[in-house]
Amino acid sequence: MPLSEAAAAIPLVPAGLERAAHRRRDPQWLDAAFASPDVQILLMREGLPLVEGSGPPSAPAQVGARLAPGRPLQWLGAQAGTLCPNATRVFLGQTAQGAPVYALELPSSFSVDASPIAGLGVFEDFRVAASAMNAFDGGAAATARALFEWRRRHGFCANCGAPTRIEEAGWKSKCAACGMEHFPRVDPVAIMLAVRADKCLLGRQAAWRPGFWSCLAGFVEPGETIEQAAAREIFEEAGIRCSTRADYLFCQPWPFPSSLMIGLILEADGENITVDAMELEAARWFTREETAAMMAGANPEALAPPSFAIAHHVIKAWLERS
Repeated sequence: MPLSEAAAAIPLVPAGLERAAHRRRDPQWLDAAFASPDVQILLMREGLPLVEGSGPPSAPAQVGARLAPGRPLQWLGAQAGTLCPNATRVFLGQTAQGAPVYALELPSSFSVDASPIAGLGVFEDFRVAASAMNAFDGGAAATARALFEWRRRHGFCANCGAPTRIEEAGWKSKCAACGMEHFPRVDPVAIMLAVRADKCLLGRQAAWRPGFWSCLAGFVEPGETIEQAAAREIFEEAGIRCSTRADYLFCQPWPFPSSLMIGLILEADGENITVDAMELEAARWFTREETAAMMAGANPEALAPPSFAIAHHVIKAWLERS
């Protein structure tokens, strides 16, 4: 698959949603759009999206555990605005046909069963729901969750400590005391595969499901490039030195709470592993055959990252190289 096609296939990467940022400063248009007959509204509660169906939601799962099948998002119309007057509203943009798209975050006390939408859906674990999201739904849900998490964690001015107020349809906050403007943060994370000859380096953390392995990853620090961050993290976590001439693959918005996962492949200079026990439980080299079996679910000793995670696609991209 060409790289451009692979990038377009990464889950949670938005498609079909025009952000229409020029509308964010027009309160009258925003209010009219929210009440329009073609509006599409996504509901969330404590970071969990509303999905179709009346069955019980999934319980939080250990990282690497097999997840229940995902269910489609339950989109609502203008009637969603009557469910809770105190809901937090954000304008996500417009569809290709021009329909406005919003997200509402309902308070933790909101009960679907005690509301007019009883039986229409349940609030589902985001990772479970993500497995059933198409590009439009995934992009909208990831954007909404990241914005709601930002608002939840940044209610006070970082400059003077006073409360902030939300402006521009949920995309900016402003301090009433000092006038400082604040915008949603995005934290770049390098997620990388070190390779040498016909092997790749994978690691695991103690809290993960037994047998689950994934790419190494780490936040980009101030004053370094993405490639430098990737090489530094691999050396810090596994003691492997790599060239900083990394191959960039693709990236993925990851709203836990506000990361941008940047997929890379780096050539390793050696194979002697020294694990930092503060970061990893273990790291090891996998041959191409072992990795292919893991991705196919046929390796009895190793479980692969799920398909909604960028790590899955980084490993897949390496396997597809000749």
